[in-house]
Amino acid sequence: MLQALLDSKDFLALTLANPHTFDGTFSFKLGDHTQVEVWDTGVIVFEPVHNEGKDIVLSCGVHGNETAPIELCNGLITQLLQQKIIAKQRTLFLIGNPLAINNGTRIIDENMNRLFSGEHSNPPGLINPERIRAKKLEAYVDKFYTSVTDGRQRIHYDLHTAMRASKHEKFAIYPYRPGRAFSGEQIMFLAASGVDTVLFHHEPTTTFSYFSSERYGADAFTIELGKVYPMGQNDMTRFIATHEMFMRLITAKPLELTDFDADKVNLYQVCRVINKHADDFEFTFATDVENFRSFPKGFVLAREGGQDIKVEQEFESIVFPNAKVPIGNRTVICLIPAVNAHVR
Repeated sequence: MLQALLDSKDFLALTLANPHTFDGTFSFKLGDHTQVEVWDTGVIVFEPVHNEGKDIVLSCGVHGNETAPIELCNGLITQLLQQKIIAKQRTLFLIGNPLAINNGTRIIDENMNRLFSGEHSNPPGLINPERIRAKKLEAYVDKFYTSVTDGRQRIHYDLHTAMRASKHEKFAIYPYRPGRAFSGEQIMFLAASGVDTVLFHHEPTTTFSYFSSERYGADAFTIELGKVYPMGQNDMTRFIATHEMFMRLITAKPLELTDFDADKVNLYQVCRVINKHADDFEFTFATDVENFRSFPKGFVLAREGGQDIKVEQEFESIVFPNAKVPIGNRTVICLIPAVNAHVR
């Protein structure tokens, strides 16, 4: 397995050929500058001999059909393995759900991005591949962040693509972080990466990025990099800025960020999340409505159990509408402009 990776420099191919697990871990050196460790299928760490004080997690493929981030991460891994770029920051890459990637589907049994912060082991327990894998991914993040001394900056970008088109093609969700200001530097890094829209969440969740933010104090985001396309059909020229900034981050090259300026980005605050409580839940708008479509106060967004669900604010924009989720799950996130976000 080690020789296969050394020959191909294609970690994604090795992962998808072994979607359940690897038979043991292995490690090797790149020149005299980087120790590489493979902890599991889809889990690879680049440990520079001399690093610059950041611990970076880049995760992708938590949903198996969201392929652009998978190709983006694999491209960076290949460049590192070929020594075309050299890591100067500790970096962990996670290819989240190899079984679903091979299957060409979002999930096998369950939405993995609702299974973190221990949710994987809550009833009914570790009964499916997503729950088992989510628990392992938590353990790998813990091992990565806690194996070095404190005082380092921890970063986690969990990369996705959305199921529908968006008014803002690339956007990020900033997890709820009570008592901690939002980072203006991180927001401007995202903007330089082509992600010019940020949503500030209003409550704890069980997403991967919230897990890293809440448990380890990481600067963590769920980042949506456009729309879902099959593997090999992504226009990777749309991710040039993202690739460039991630490369600079990993290699400790100057980021050349401008000071935080709210006028240069689109900032939204989550005002509420609408969950599904009955099988007859339905939206009133077209199934192909784009993310960030805005609706005025009083507009009937959905109906359920004979009741109308209306827009409560002067205007509310929506993201991730999906009426076909299981009962108890989120059907849509509603947004208002962020005017009082605590950004430092």
